Amino acid sequence: MEKRIQIAIDGPAGAGKSTIAKIVAENLSFTYIDTGAMYRAVTHKAMQQNIKLDDAAALESMLRSTNITLKPSSKGQLIFVDNVDVSDAIRSNEVTANVSQVAAHANIREILVAMQQQLAANGGVVMDGRDIATHVLKDAELKIFMSASVEERARRRFADNESRGIKSSIERLREEISLRDKLDSEREASPLIQAEDALFLDTTELTINAAANAILKLAKEKM
Repeated sequence: MEKRIQIAIDGPAGAGKSTIAKIVAENLSFTYIDTGAMYRAVTHKAMQQNIKLDDAAALESMLRSTNITLKPSSKGQLIFVDNVDVSDAIRSNEVTANVSQVAAHANIREILVAMQQQLAANGGVVMDGRDIATHVLKDAELKIFMSASVEERARRRFADNESRGIKSSIERLREEISLRDKLDSEREASPLIQAEDALFLDTTELTINAAANAILKLAKEKM
């Protein structure tokens, strides 16, 4: 009988984590957990309520009275905040530009990490984010650190924005991705780093299917 393992995928913005993690989860009949969407949901609600994003106490108070739910659908994973579907709203340029500031607060991370660990407790999950292998799922059977060049990640984000009808500039996206890399890797609370026992996967020259197949092969070996 195959073991229902935990698969942790970390990496910077635009590396292809979410897209590839979804494919891996679907192929293995595992649950996909998009932790980045949870931080985006907090950021979106805070901005809607005009809460200062550098006010950790106010953000925590808001989050403790917030209901965040992840639901699978034929269109992919949906995210609800207080029973409202915010799946598209959390992908706006404004949320993207501010989510790293919210994610840098240790108290916010502590609350969301507890939620994520509970979701993954029974295994059979693929979880992607910035600190999954190093902090959230330290005992995951398979850990991947996925990355790609800044240029390629900006190109992917630009194409994704176009498909969603979001106007953007590839030069601006390149700058935002570089800044987010810096913020994510230098923050005090669970910075973006490769876990010692994680395998590095460079997706710059890989197709989505090739990257997913590489992880699936590793997963089946672990199972």
